[in-house]
Amino acid sequence: MTIALILLGLTAVFALLLGIGARSGHTMGLEEWTVGNRGFGFVLVFLLLAGEIYTTFTFLGASGFAYGQGAPAYYILAYGTIAYVLGYFMLPKVWTYAKQHHLVSQPDFFAHKYDSPALGIIVALVDIVALIPYLVLQLTGLGIIVVAAGYGGISNTVAVLIGAVVVTIYVISSGVRGSAWTAVAKDIMILSVVLFLGIYLPIHLYGGVGAMFTEIAKAKPGFLTFAPKGQSVWWFVSTVLLTALGFFMWPHSLASCYTAREAKVFRKNAMVLPIYQLILLFVYFVGFAAVLKIPALKGAASNLALFKLVVATLPPWAVGIVGAAGVLTALVPGSMITMTAATLTARNLYGAYNKNATDDQIVFLAKCLVPVVMAIAVFFTLTGNSTIVTLLLVGYSFVTQMFPALVASLFPNSGATRQGAMAGIVVGVGVAAWLTFSHASVGSLMPFLPQAIKDLNVGIIALIANIVVLAVVSAATRRSALLAAE
Repeated sequence: MTIALILLGLTAVFALLLGIGARSGHTMGLEEWTVGNRGFGFVLVFLLLAGEIYTTFTFLGASGFAYGQGAPAYYILAYGTIAYVLGYFMLPKVWTYAKQHHLVSQPDFFAHKYDSPALGIIVALVDIVALIPYLVLQLTGLGIIVVAAGYGGISNTVAVLIGAVVVTIYVISSGVRGSAWTAVAKDIMILSVVLFLGIYLPIHLYGGVGAMFTEIAKAKPGFLTFAPKGQSVWWFVSTVLLTALGFFMWPHSLASCYTAREAKVFRKNAMVLPIYQLILLFVYFVGFAAVLKIPALKGAASNLALFKLVVATLPPWAVGIVGAAGVLTALVPGSMITMTAATLTARNLYGAYNKNATDDQIVFLAKCLVPVVMAIAVFFTLTGNSTIVTLLLVGYSFVTQMFPALVASLFPNSGATRQGAMAGIVVGVGVAAWLTFSHASVGSLMPFLPQAIKDLNVGIIALIANIVVLAVVSAATRRSALLAAE
């Protein structure tokens, strides 16, 4: 057994013990288990929200995207910063309303705001469909990290199963507190590892960051700039907009916001998180450093760029530390996703069916569903079902469809009705699914348009359809209500 594999094992044990220990002194009722009894201060809320930046997708995907695509990867750096600006104004209102009405999930907010249990059910179903492939992504990344960092000493299947068991145990035991405590360890490790790799590797391999980009520009002209069409500047702008609007629409992200002790926590976070986002630059530096040193990685193999370079450059003990940080990037968001999916099913699906269910019954059922959710995710992870990959692509487009109805609900005179909100979300999700599964683009649908418009992210079409339907149906139903009142 290598030192790297030992470090990975110790990290899993540490995460498990930390997660279980988080419940000490707390009775895990519904609000405690799901939102920490709304008692988290600036630091814990910061770490939970920051956990949405550094997932396995970022650790592997951002470096792999930089390695394989070049300039288009810059969108990952930009959209979070814009999302935090939106959060500065939006999240205090959401939190205040959620606290007043004891809401613990995203569908709770929609159902209560629009006085529509049916809308809550629709939102819950869309959320669950989007969350399962996102959890699969975390487990897939976990397997890749452990196999690579462990020098093949442990199989992908064993790595995924161990990670699934660890997350399941501490989620059932401690709920959101377990995620928050492990997030503390994760952020300390990931910051140290990413900063070290992003500074050391360019200097060690190229003589510096500037020299690295100079060599890449000479060897691959145009790689560091946007293409004139396709993944152009217009694609970049539309993709940043789409993902920024959807950033806090992930149900586990909104659930993280419910944990805050007071509204001003979000304003503090909005000022600090964009700075924290800059750490992503160092992830990019690792991906770019691999471009000329680990050539010929194609397709999904580009996600291995970071670890291929690390294994080729660093001693086994250092590889083990990098792998340990990567393991935590899977466990922390994976735990939030698992808990959220279980809560949505218990509270917003079963709870809608059995309106007499108590909070204790809901939290008991949610805990029972945690291993079920995890088992489904493990199955799709290990079978490599291509449908899940497609669903993952549509996941962000799905959750972004919540944004228009949520924002409209924050303004008392917006005129949005429950029928309009429901119709907008259904149409938006339907259009997003159709466009993604058919692999359509704006250009293929409307080839007569100017190139700039043809390059727009196709998810924008779904969002526009959502907004139009929301406005039209709301206007029609308001008019019908007025006529009926007369």
